[in-house]
Amino acid sequence: MNKGYKQGEITDKQITELYKFTRKHFVEHYDVQTELVDHLANDIEQIWLEKPKLSFKEARDLSFKKFGVFGFMEVVEQKQKELNKKYIKILWSFAKEWFRLPKVVLIFCLCLLFYYLLQFNVGMYITYLLFFSSALFAGLKLYKFKAKLKAKERKWMLEEMIFTQGGGSALIISTYPLHLFTGVFSGSYETVFMSVFLTATCIILYVSLIIMPQKAEELLAETYPEYKIL
Repeated sequence: MNKGYKQGEITDKQITELYKFTRKHFVEHYDVQTELVDHLANDIEQIWLEKPKLSFKEARDLSFKKFGVFGFMEVVEQKQKELNKKYIKILWSFAKEWFRLPKVVLIFCLCLLFYYLLQFNVGMYITYLLFFSSALFAGLKLYKFKAKLKAKERKWMLEEMIFTQGGGSALIISTYPLHLFTGVFSGSYETVFMSVFLTATCIILYVSLIIMPQKAEELLAETYPEYKIL
């Protein structure tokens, strides 16, 4: 083990040890590990300037204590909040594209279709079947997404959100309308509202289950400069 007073700088081997240290303390995602390793490495070198006789392990433990009782958990939670906002922003940016020509014509037609279907019993059953099928599709996608992520050596938090959070949210969103179908909608305002609601649900399902997973590589490369290098 190198002493601070002999070298004073973190070695590649010690960087690897810091990655293992973060994993040992329940940090699973490589992007969060990298931020923590960078912070720990800089702090350890600063500690060595003040206490050059400390070993790497002693300096590392001293740096880790600064994170408090919960260790890295607060950092992980903060990163989750940050990337969740980014995820919603990305989702909204893709969804907005459907309100521009020519896609907005399809949205208008879909809204009219729901408006027509909701006025008849047969139409209600067709709509029910549509969202029931969407729920099954979302569940299957979620299962495949989790299997794909499990097989990967490195996990990225935004990637997990795109695949698992997107699939999980889509599963909830696709099953929610099923609770609303208690009968034919007779009131025109009620029918219009439900038509718009169901159309918006379809857009969210399509974006979260199809578009964002297809764009995952591009989105991850934009978020993490080192993603394509590793």
